[in-house]
Amino acid sequence: MKGARILYIDDDAGLCRLAVRALERLDCSVDTAQSGAEGVAKAALGGFDLIAVDHFMPGQDGLETLAQIRALPNPPPVVYVTGSEDSRIAVAALKAGAADYVIKTIGEDFFALLGSAFQQAREKQRLAQAKELAEEELRRSNARLEALLKEVNHRVANSLQLVSAFVHMQSAALPDPAAKSALQDVQRRIQAIAQVHRRLYTGDAVDTVAMDDYLAALVAELQETWSTPVAPRVLTLASEPIRMKTDRAVSLGVIVNELVSNACKYAYSATGPGEVRIALVRDGEDRFVLRVEDDGCGIEADATPKGTGLGTKVIRAMAKSLQAQLSYDLGHRGVRAILSAAC
Repeated sequence: MKGARILYIDDDAGLCRLAVRALERLDCSVDTAQSGAEGVAKAALGGFDLIAVDHFMPGQDGLETLAQIRALPNPPPVVYVTGSEDSRIAVAALKAGAADYVIKTIGEDFFALLGSAFQQAREKQRLAQAKELAEEELRRSNARLEALLKEVNHRVANSLQLVSAFVHMQSAALPDPAAKSALQDVQRRIQAIAQVHRRLYTGDAVDTVAMDDYLAALVAELQETWSTPVAPRVLTLASEPIRMKTDRAVSLGVIVNELVSNACKYAYSATGPGEVRIALVRDGEDRFVLRVEDDGCGIEADATPKGTGLGTKVIRAMAKSLQAQLSYDLGHRGVRAILSAAC
């Protein structure tokens, strides 16, 4: 407290003089005011490190004075002084923003207690300021990290888009239809992953993905890929607003890509229309259920997988990463795939 500038507000002129002498012995600079209004006016000029306010003052009591001081810009800590032992006054002062309170007594004990209260008030103010600075630095650090993560996701999305373009160019140059189809499947898987990173750098969150927005974009891309004038495919999505961590969103997006692609390729005739429905719903507080279904030809028991079977392996791997298993509703007319896992 050495070197502190103190304002002592009390209508008792004699006590003001005693306060000046006592506090100056603690190497403090002391100014006084003998009314609440005068004290508020001096406090408004600034320059004080600590203020003491007496409760009983004519015209404007201590609580009103305290309220006006607390309303000033960056007010210093205020120690409330009262000659009454009524605890309600002390409680009211603390609720109004006083840093501490001291019961006024005759003798040196009062000034010792006042000096101790000033010391504690100043220490609390120092700790509060240090906490505020630390929190501000943490906010700035978090903002920098968020900006960095967004930039990383931007670069990852751009790189994946570049890889997808290379795969597309390679598939276009191949004469073999099977090889061309395989590379196109790879391209769709890359796009499913790239969509997650696009959501991360364009959204508000940097570590979770809004699955309704993500799946809507993914399904729109799949519809554009699979629907043709000869074989139109209608893809419908019903998704609740569920957020998932990046790695889980990637796994689920790849599963949706594989299931929808399989349905578009194998469920319906190559020269006829077809519909694929995708639904993502909550299952309690922290779980979800994914359903992908069609009304096509269905899956025969023990039938040999159509195509290369790589899609089935990819689905199993992604389901394993989600700690989930994919099941099929055998009572459904076409194919209904169901996956349940934690968010």
